[in-house]
Amino acid sequence: MEQDENRASGSKIARTIFGIFMIIIYVGMGVLLLCNFFQWEAGPWEWLRWTGGVVLIIYGVWRAYRQFAGIDSKF
Repeated sequence: MEQDENRASGSKIARTIFGIFMIIIYVGMGVLLLCNFFQWEAGPWEWLRWTGGVVLIIYGVWRAYRQFAGIDSKF
């Protein structure tokens, strides 16, 4: 019985660490796209870099909200 509780606790910790890591990745990649860190040529597809950056940042913020509000911990 105690072993099951420890396993569930370890799983929750791993899920929390992974969730925080992914928040950092999404927001970080969004910022890098907006700053043109990869130095992509300006052209007809530049709107895609801006849109992608904004979408990644918004999704990172949404994941952060779910993570810290405890919504993701129910699964």
